Amino acid sequence: MAALVAAVLATRSILGWLRRQAILDHPNERSSHRIPTPRGAGLAVVPVVLLGWASLASSGAVSAEVWPIIAIATVLMLVSWLDDRRGLHAGIRLAIHLAAAVIGVMCLPEGASISQGLLPPVADHVLAVLAWAWFANLFNFMDGIDGITGTESASIGLGIAAVAVVMGTDPSPEALVLAGAACGFLIWNWHPAKIFLGDVGSVPLGYLLGWLLIEMAARGQWAAALILPAYYLADATITLVRRALAGEKLWQAHKRHFYQIALRGGANHATVVRWIAGANIALIALAAASVDHPVPALIAAGLVVAALLAQLARMGRVPSP
Repeated sequence: MAALVAAVLATRSILGWLRRQAILDHPNERSSHRIPTPRGAGLAVVPVVLLGWASLASSGAVSAEVWPIIAIATVLMLVSWLDDRRGLHAGIRLAIHLAAAVIGVMCLPEGASISQGLLPPVADHVLAVLAWAWFANLFNFMDGIDGITGTESASIGLGIAAVAVVMGTDPSPEALVLAGAACGFLIWNWHPAKIFLGDVGSVPLGYLLGWLLIEMAARGQWAAALILPAYYLADATITLVRRALAGEKLWQAHKRHFYQIALRGGANHATVVRWIAGANIALIALAAASVDHPVPALIAAGLVVAALLAQLARMGRVPSP
């Protein structure tokens, strides 16, 4: 609740500053909004999360391993703000994200394995780095309509806490802080959005959520770590593959994600995000069930995501009344 209130107030404050500085996202042919909108709420939301995590680490409520993650996320926030304002080459961004993932994996406890020992340690760490860097990037790619990133962040955070409860441990305080901050931002970002997150928010939030999911997988809850972000993973990965096969430049903006297809059919932002939120509720329940039944829960999650993607595609073909 403290993170939620802090995010509401901080976002309100940064909104006024962004307007005064005329830091606006102007619509273009690839945009999903129609009027210039302040962009940069990550300058408010991410510090709330980082300060919350730092407070937890200082009090001993969470492991000291989180300190390097806080530092790396701070660097990613600053680099992403520079990218928002001036633009960075895609290769530079990718190199920074890979370096951040490498350092993050080095912060995992000795012997931690996201593959549950199925891969040799070196291969396991390489897999973790690639998965983490991809997740941070796809989280940024998917931030394209009002309310979607706040909803996804809150869903994953609450899902991680739910899995912890089912396991008989305390709810993950880092996940709850992040979920609370996401809900606070969502108050300002729900359709019609008054402010956008920007890369300064989506990249570090994706990195922080990636840390929580990698940690979860290393503790043995690999199925839950795949289930909770399953919609984002599926939409971003399928879209990337389709664009690659079409010979498109993958680093350029586009409107081919499933949620964007639904918008083209006439659905508004709020309707699309409600469908995603409904699927995420089912994914949270399945992630909790995966503690005892990982494979059946993972199969069921695949069906939920497939149904959601099919629904979004159908909405793109059938204009809303």
